Amino acid sequence: MENIRKKHAKKIRFALVGGTNTAIDFGILFGLTWLGLDKIVANYISTGIALIFSFFANKTFTFKAKSGNAKRQFVSFLVVTLIGLWIIQPGIIWLYTSLTDDSPVSLLIAKLIATVASLVWNYLLYSRFVFTHKQEA
Repeated sequence: MENIRKKHAKKIRFALVGGTNTAIDFGILFGLTWLGLDKIVANYISTGIALIFSFFANKTFTFKAKSGNAKRQFVSFLVVTLIGLWIIQPGIIWLYTSLTDDSPVSLLIAKLIATVASLVWNYLLYSRFVFTHKQEA
């Protein structure tokens, strides 16, 4: 069990950060839609706030990228994350709610699907391009 934990420590840390980040994102999204804001606008706001938390948590906790070019990391992180959050997620939310209905349950299901898709996208690109050991050397 210890060997599995060590082998997958980065993925476990990513999951912890992702879970926290998702709670922040969902809480803001549903709070803003409850206040009457359009679901797509609310999603842009909630993901934007979660993005800032995510950069610092992933840099310091998940990938332990204490050195390296922070500006390059942030720009790369921003590009990867914005594609996931502001292209992939709204596209999935729009598609799913268009095919089903506009209820809160449909929005929740759409947001869950969109979140899983963007988390996979993010982990693959963060680990390969954003927080690489090459950049930290």
